[in-house]
Amino acid sequence: MVARMAGCAGALAGLFLGAMPAAADGIVSAYTKIDADTTCTTFAAASADDGGDWANMVCDGYRGYPVFLYYGDARESLFYGFAPGGDLAPAWESFDAFNSTGPTVEWRIETAGEHQIPFATIHRWFVSDPEGGDEQIEVLVVAKVGQPAEREGCAVGYVVATGNDNANEKARHIADNVVRDFVCDADQPTIEQGTVPVPSFNRTAN
Repeated sequence: MVARMAGCAGALAGLFLGAMPAAADGIVSAYTKIDADTTCTTFAAASADDGGDWANMVCDGYRGYPVFLYYGDARESLFYGFAPGGDLAPAWESFDAFNSTGPTVEWRIETAGEHQIPFATIHRWFVSDPEGGDEQIEVLVVAKVGQPAEREGCAVGYVVATGNDNANEKARHIADNVVRDFVCDADQPTIEQGTVPVPSFNRTAN
């Protein structure tokens, strides 16, 4: 499991790999790379006696904003930013089919005075085709970033990249126009799909 996660979990701490102008004024993108072996810390995992295959990790993200990665049964759940404290662990949020995340996280960042605040992420997922076969469905998941005060984060939109033209632009549109007013556990995520339906997903509070 660790070897598999090495290619799909983690983030380079505080690394601003690049920025690009956004369609909306004052918003840019920054990219961090995932490397579980060098930038993630496992704080809980299955023991040798459990016979299971799961692990909970916290990884460096964008300029002090962490990324929480939960892995179990060949599925992943991620939380971007500051998670709830105490006993309030982030909800498990994933696709029903086997899945994994890609190596790059795109952060959408707005400037507020002298501060740059990452308010959304766009992350590519690879989901096993529910109909079977070896094909995978690629989905861009747009997520709300948990802030130091509110600590609320969740998936806000699902953009199917497979068979869907301009998927990246559609994901950025959701990030820039929907995320900041989105209320987790109350509002419904935005779905954008082309010729391939979005795979089934769920959000389950811990």
